[in-house]
Amino acid sequence: MNDLVKPQCIGGALRHAAEVHQSAVAYIDRGDRYSFQQVDTTTDHIASGLLALGLSRGDRLAIVGLNQIEWLQLFYAAARIGVAVVAMSVRHRDTEFQTMLGDSGARAIATLQQFDGFDFVNLIEKLRSNLPNLQHIIGFDGAGPGVVDWETLANTPVDHEKLKAAQSTVNADDLAMVIYTSGTTGRPKGAALTHRTMLATASSQAAHINAASTDMLQLAMPFNHVGGITCGVLTMLLGGGTCELVPAFKAETVLTMMAKNPPTIVIGVPTMLTLLLMSLETVPVNLGSVRLVITGGSNADSTLLSKLQDKLPKAAVMNLYGLSESSGALVMTPWDASSQELIESIGRPLPGAQMRIVDSDDKDVTPDTVGELLFRGLGVVASYIGGAVSAESFASGGWLRTGDLAYADPRGLVHLRGRKKEMYIQGGFNIYPVEVEGFIAKHPKVMMVAGIGVPDPVLGEIGRYYVVPKPGSDLTEQEIHEHCSQHLADYKVPRQIVIRTNLPMTPTGKIQKAALREET
Repeated sequence: MNDLVKPQCIGGALRHAAEVHQSAVAYIDRGDRYSFQQVDTTTDHIASGLLALGLSRGDRLAIVGLNQIEWLQLFYAAARIGVAVVAMSVRHRDTEFQTMLGDSGARAIATLQQFDGFDFVNLIEKLRSNLPNLQHIIGFDGAGPGVVDWETLANTPVDHEKLKAAQSTVNADDLAMVIYTSGTTGRPKGAALTHRTMLATASSQAAHINAASTDMLQLAMPFNHVGGITCGVLTMLLGGGTCELVPAFKAETVLTMMAKNPPTIVIGVPTMLTLLLMSLETVPVNLGSVRLVITGGSNADSTLLSKLQDKLPKAAVMNLYGLSESSGALVMTPWDASSQELIESIGRPLPGAQMRIVDSDDKDVTPDTVGELLFRGLGVVASYIGGAVSAESFASGGWLRTGDLAYADPRGLVHLRGRKKEMYIQGGFNIYPVEVEGFIAKHPKVMMVAGIGVPDPVLGEIGRYYVVPKPGSDLTEQEIHEHCSQHLADYKVPRQIVIRTNLPMTPTGKIQKAALREET
């Protein structure tokens, strides 16, 4: 990692990388190679195009796309002029679009016109009457009535004077990205990631993993999550390495990419890594170039970690722990960790991250005592945007409540012991049952619903939702599934639906989820 300059803003970090690494390949997308200089130059054109649309510092721009070069070019361009990106997913549907675009006050949205048979532009047009701030739709893959063509935007002549003036107003504490994460109340909350928080955690991770210009990474972690944009893109940007962009994860596709462009770093959630190992049986690839494997997004089990060590004996294996509210990594496995420490702990806080483990009264516990993990410093954000309330997530003094239970051993290694919240992690996606429950409860035939996470050998956990129909109704599992799949992101759609005549209740009339968990 080049330590000569530590830029304070993301646009400056890209410019610095272009000056240092010049024609070296920064990204590979669909077989095309893009140098740091090319990306930096294109960024100026797109930034000028955004300014011409009337966007300026403090505005928000939503992006709906895959891991593709256009996404990154637009992200860098927005960051360069102080426009914050609202990171959305191609899996989102009308419920998420309405909430996120409305709450963020996005003035523009860049999107694929269609993906996997779903028409995003049509959806946005239908919602537009309820989104008074939304003024522009930018089409990544073509224009249409009322849609700004991507090629036109990307080829906007650079107004150097206007661009320089816009850049001069951007500072490290400006909002750079908004990532929505559902809270225990079920209301999606937009974590306010700044230039400072994103670069701080990316810099700390880059230093920890010794990121260098010789590194190659096939990046399948989605850009609308910190695992993709911070732990992947920005960490590699600061190190000067190359990212090959994986539009949508398929194990065989990634292995084919690896055979053509041998990776030095492999990163993914446990589900991705499990599927890659399984597919190695049918798509043999020499992974002798790999020096480091990073697993994050959820707690990896001992079987997976042991298999990774066995299949990649020359590579170090590390856990990575972070949240949307921490902008990226907070904890990683140290280089000198033993195999047992790797399997039993998630690692040690990165430099700059302050950690506390507290009891129910917010008092620090002693070593080897389980309590709730709290963090501040490094990439921890100060708040949420829009109408979200921060009180449930932040303790006094700026400490982020993670909702995770853990203890620290005498070596300072953190051992997770479950989640205080009801959230479960399915294939690397954080899912809060209360959000899905609230939506299922809207079905006219539903009387009562309760959701829990249950173990799954591939995805880690999946959602099981117990539904009690209204008396006399003929509600079916298929109806509930269709109800959810039409309006919720696909990873939130229940994998298991159980129709019941009743649910276990407490004397005060609350559903006993503990009793449901005992049934699993």
